[in-house]
Amino acid sequence: MNTFENDIFAERETLFVEVILPLSLAKNYTYRVPFDLNDQVAVGKRVVVQFGKHKIYTALISGISTVPPTVYEAKYIIDVVDTEPVITPMQLKFWTWMTNYYMCNEGDVMAAALPASLKLASETILILREDYNEDTELTDKEEIIINALKQQQKLTVNDVSKLLGQKTVYPIINHLLDKELILVAEEVVQKYKPLLKSFIILNDFYSDEENLKQLFNVLDRAPKQLDALLAYLKLQKSNLPISKEQLLEESNCGPAALKALTDKDIFVVMKRPVSRLAAHDEEFSVDFELNEGQQKALGQINQYFEEKEVVLLHGVTASGKTQVYIKLIEKIIQNTDDQVLFLLPEIALTTQIVERIKRYFGNSIGVYHSKFNNSERVEIWNKVRTGAYKVILGARSAVFLPFQHLKLIVVDEEHEPSYKQYDPAPRYQARDAAIYLGYLHQAKVVLGSATPSLESYYNALQGKYGLVEMKERFGGVQLPNQQVVSISEETKKKTMSSYFSSVLIKDIDLALSKKEQIVLFQNRRGYATILICATCGYTPKCVNCDVSLTYHKSSGKLHCHYCGYQQSSINICPACGSVHVEQKGFGTERIEEELRLLYPEVTIARLDMDSTRTKNGLQQILNDFQEKKTDILIGTQMVAKGLDFDNLNLIGVINADTLLGYPDFRAYERSFQLLAQVAGRAGRRADQGNVCIQTYDAENRIIKQVVNNDYEGMYSDEIVEREKFLYPPFSRMIFLYIKHKDSHVLDHAAFTLANILKGKFGKRVLGPEQPLVSRVRNLYIKQIIIKADKHTAIQKVKDALRETLTQFNATKEFKGIFTQIDVDPY
Repeated sequence: MNTFENDIFAERETLFVEVILPLSLAKNYTYRVPFDLNDQVAVGKRVVVQFGKHKIYTALISGISTVPPTVYEAKYIIDVVDTEPVITPMQLKFWTWMTNYYMCNEGDVMAAALPASLKLASETILILREDYNEDTELTDKEEIIINALKQQQKLTVNDVSKLLGQKTVYPIINHLLDKELILVAEEVVQKYKPLLKSFIILNDFYSDEENLKQLFNVLDRAPKQLDALLAYLKLQKSNLPISKEQLLEESNCGPAALKALTDKDIFVVMKRPVSRLAAHDEEFSVDFELNEGQQKALGQINQYFEEKEVVLLHGVTASGKTQVYIKLIEKIIQNTDDQVLFLLPEIALTTQIVERIKRYFGNSIGVYHSKFNNSERVEIWNKVRTGAYKVILGARSAVFLPFQHLKLIVVDEEHEPSYKQYDPAPRYQARDAAIYLGYLHQAKVVLGSATPSLESYYNALQGKYGLVEMKERFGGVQLPNQQVVSISEETKKKTMSSYFSSVLIKDIDLALSKKEQIVLFQNRRGYATILICATCGYTPKCVNCDVSLTYHKSSGKLHCHYCGYQQSSINICPACGSVHVEQKGFGTERIEEELRLLYPEVTIARLDMDSTRTKNGLQQILNDFQEKKTDILIGTQMVAKGLDFDNLNLIGVINADTLLGYPDFRAYERSFQLLAQVAGRAGRRADQGNVCIQTYDAENRIIKQVVNNDYEGMYSDEIVEREKFLYPPFSRMIFLYIKHKDSHVLDHAAFTLANILKGKFGKRVLGPEQPLVSRVRNLYIKQIIIKADKHTAIQKVKDALRETLTQFNATKEFKGIFTQIDVDPY
């Protein structure tokens, strides 16, 4: 370096950047900025840093200062990745809130928030895209990487660094990602696919009349092919796309004739994504008008928005809440820059709402969730940041997107447990996070549900939220007719057919005779819940977890639903040698088998975690039901989530008791919500639907409240219990899980920690206790509950808890102990 350069650098300030690494670190790290990168660093940009001896990460700048760290010497950053910040200052505020509120680390939030392509590390695997464009212009270094990938299939970032002989490879990789030439490994599996349909197009050559005449002459000797051509020309007059099924139905020519015309290049088959909605679904035409009830609800929401930030829309199932949302969104996006976030509990199960809203708002809408691959998620991330997308439909992770001018958040089905993230950290509740996000952006929030969570309804009645109610179904359709059948009574009378009461069988027969569709709900997957030896009582258990194994007939194996362990089924008891091994309990597989014996001619499908594991399994099952290819659909709670089928008129709940008996303070609330939501799938168009609920406890108050659609009654009963025993919304709860592979070490650690906490918080600390499942993946678990009433300063409790845990984890005796915090664990 010459004297002139030395003089320039001497005049420059030495900058230090605090960075967030995508690792669960208690504190952020500070790095020094080389003088020549001073002008490039900015909050929200990514930088390449070395952390540890050999590992290199993409970190995110969260602060810039001229103050060096006092306890260690700052290393230099290696490079700056971005020309523009990838996250906004508002996002950093949101991340800080989430870190403090949910008692996690900022690295946990970063790992959850950023798509994988934005958080490259030295071990990240790169692969060549199958559809990459060979004509893309490349630099010399980019060409070296592409050629290496052609030969080796995959490279790590470290491999690329060695290949080019330099550490600063991240900007080059970034350019290759931008040019859509490479993928990161996580992108290989793409589970969420649009529905593709085959459409027929006549080859352009035959748009000329002379050529078409000659074609008629040629096809004279192939009458079926000629019929297909004539049918095509007839359908073409409507100026609408002609589907393969439509042409086959119109021409009656058969698939062979159509294939022959395709082989001859007379017809061209094009696959296009289509809506999963029925073609006659006029309810959501683009120019719809709200009915009187919807108009009233819309007016009340806008009125509440003048003085309140959050409004709860409590509307019965099929009352037309989505149309009200659309009108609210329409008003917001009239302003050029304003954006809307529409949260849904599970995108894949709410495809129909997605399609409706996409149909209405077109290209200004983006869909964001974890089932999209990373190239798509980065693209959506950038379009939200630049304002190209005005409306975002997303699952819970969409709260992390870089909104610029967020003005409205809609949380549909706000009661859904799917909004809660359980593992890994941050263990956030997306509904609550969305309310805080709205506060940051000064945006209004609408929470919508037919069965609101008790906390939200309580807040509405207390005046914290506005409350708007829609008590009638859209189009004057009546709520379903619900009847309760006692399994005990039917068993005594010997009128049960397997797991089906005489009443349900009669309803199924009637629905099938009217060509109506049926959904049967059983909230257990698998074939038999447990196997048990009738002689000695032995039950096969998981080797890694303290749970019984579930028998799955499809695989012929016993499965653990916690860790995935499998073993062969047993016919002889390994404990006593008895051959009397019985199957107890039943899941969706068993229901499906029994139903096939009763109705061998009927098309039956199953919707659960097992049947939807394949790439497009879920979409295929829903699509077949939508197109009436399936007569009866058997499912777990997946069937309760936002499905809307015009020909579905009967819902059967096989055994409601599996929900009611769960040992949890929210069991009755969740049971009401699930049963009411399942029942709400029936009769959503012209005819009144029917619901048959089978139970051993026909007098249970929750069952009666579901049948009477009495949400207010359920709320009144539950809120008294909650207040009496100091449960939310009258308290705040923090669950603390302590885990270790040795149960004796765990017991000592858990009691020690509980005693320390009781010394600080007194009676607010409960436990330690064993949770319902006390060992998962070979780790024993103890649970401590901190229950603070509304008057307790919860942030002080969290600060004291964090300090206690830091000291506890630093104690040599307890270094092998895992501690896990779950704030608002419900």
